[in-house]
Amino acid sequence: MRPYILAETNWKAIKDQQVEVAILPWGATEAHNYHMPYGTDNYEAEAVAAEAARLAWEAGAKVMVLPVLPFGVNTGQADITLDINLNPSTQLAILRDIVTVLNRQGIQKLLLLNSHGGNDFKPILRELGLQFPDMFLLTCNWFLAADRKAFFDSPGDHADEMETSIMQHLRPDLVLPLSEAGEGKEYKSRLTGIREGWAWSERLWSQVSDDTGIGNPAAATPAKGKAFFEATTQNIAQLLIELSQVNPKDRYSRV
Repeated sequence: MRPYILAETNWKAIKDQQVEVAILPWGATEAHNYHMPYGTDNYEAEAVAAEAARLAWEAGAKVMVLPVLPFGVNTGQADITLDINLNPSTQLAILRDIVTVLNRQGIQKLLLLNSHGGNDFKPILRELGLQFPDMFLLTCNWFLAADRKAFFDSPGDHADEMETSIMQHLRPDLVLPLSEAGEGKEYKSRLTGIREGWAWSERLWSQVSDDTGIGNPAAATPAKGKAFFEATTQNIAQLLIELSQVNPKDRYSRV
């Protein structure tokens, strides 16, 4: 039993346990090229949250990892079989109920650990921040917590070299040989502003990729995944330690 993982602990331990920071991993259920499972984002979210929490706990931070939420915003993948979509308004309703519980019980720091590019929690946290002024709500994308360019050669953002390497490290039993993977080619928008990055429109997945991947996974290795996982979880653990110590009413340095 890991005392910082809510799903594993029990009321005997919890009833007298101080919790300073709750961590909510949020993933998605969606296709990841031909070689990786639909639950990739959830396996990653759970593993990153657990390891970062372990490091923070061992440094004295009283953290608690909540069970992962396995469905994310997949509005651009409506025709990809069994890609399960939650609308942003549904995410807001779910998160409001969770925040209500934490706020009522005096657990007033929440890190939303995002594992899916389609999830955008900033507008949701802005709205909830007004409704729950005593809560310190923050979010981070775990896959941006370390410099991926220091570990990987090929760019991408879905079932690519980075994500494949992570899964080869975490769950090699669920990753097919790379010979089974598609090349993850991304077809570029016909609109200049979107190609240059200063305009945005949701990607329609069945048009932007032949295999549901974005980025070539061919150079992925478990060793790369292990190194990136360790760097990422160490950085997130430091965030958790600092979050556990900070006074929400005095969170900005005047130095």
